[in-house]
Amino acid sequence: MHKRHSWFVSWGETRAKLELEAHLNLNVTIHEVGPRDGLQNESIILSTTDKLAFIDRLVASGLTDIEVTSFVKPRWVPQLADAQELVQRLPVAPGVTWWALVPNRIGMERALEAGIPAVATFLSASETHNKKNINRTIRESLVAQTEVITTAAAEGLRVRAYLSAVFGCPYEGDVDVAGVLTLCHALLDAGAERISLGDTTGMANPAQVRNVLNVLAEGGISMDSIALHMHDTRGAALANVLAGLDCGVRVFDASVAGLGGCPYAPGASGNLATEDLVHVLEAMGWDCSASLGGVAEAGAFASEILGKELPGRYHRYFVGSCEKQNTLNVG
Repeated sequence: MHKRHSWFVSWGETRAKLELEAHLNLNVTIHEVGPRDGLQNESIILSTTDKLAFIDRLVASGLTDIEVTSFVKPRWVPQLADAQELVQRLPVAPGVTWWALVPNRIGMERALEAGIPAVATFLSASETHNKKNINRTIRESLVAQTEVITTAAAEGLRVRAYLSAVFGCPYEGDVDVAGVLTLCHALLDAGAERISLGDTTGMANPAQVRNVLNVLAEGGISMDSIALHMHDTRGAALANVLAGLDCGVRVFDASVAGLGGCPYAPGASGNLATEDLVHVLEAMGWDCSASLGGVAEAGAFASEILGKELPGRYHRYFVGSCEKQNTLNVG
């Protein structure tokens, strides 16, 4: 009887410890890409003032990592041609990290001149997609991105690296996971703090996500150095996030109201909507620092300044509820 009691006490202590550890680890970081990845795919070009008003609302929602622009050639992405002015006019926001995408050494120089504190580089795991996206082979891109990453790290900037088309390519189909592993090691060795694995056309499914992450983990890649950038083209983004959570990923990219996509991947419109992500994470007890109401307000504002309906599911629910309430108040 005494032994049985001791076993129960021991198990109770172990369970309590596990529950405490689980509670302490219920923190997820959302990397908001709406002002960059979201707006770059829109036909309308917003004023810098409107962009800053949008960013202000994202900050007010509690989001702490916000990708605000890209230092690519203005003629490539005219929607983000005001990158330098935008960065120089960003508000003082303690606790918030401002990120910008940089494609090459020239973009890196512009980013340094503007004073952005954190940058993201990008290349594709698919040879064909990489050539269509930036007109380079993967090998050429890796050399260029290594230069950007080492320069940024030497300047004291935070660096993340996007790896696109990890879960499938619209041109090549399946993508070799061994190649993804090799690229992850190369980018981390160069000095990137995190690799964001992109489901560029929304082709992934939860089993595939688990398989890719398990291969990376077995190949020596820590899940602390991985983020997931899931597109909702086929409606599986949230399911894929849950698979990532199960595997230990704690950083997820999202775009308010589902803004954005990839102009070089047919049918790829639709980033995972931040509101949908926050809603599910909160319901499951995860802490992502952002307020669902605040994020929804930011999404509604984005819809207003763009003059169009946006695809996020919770966003549409929120906007519809507001319109219904306004109708009732008028009545």
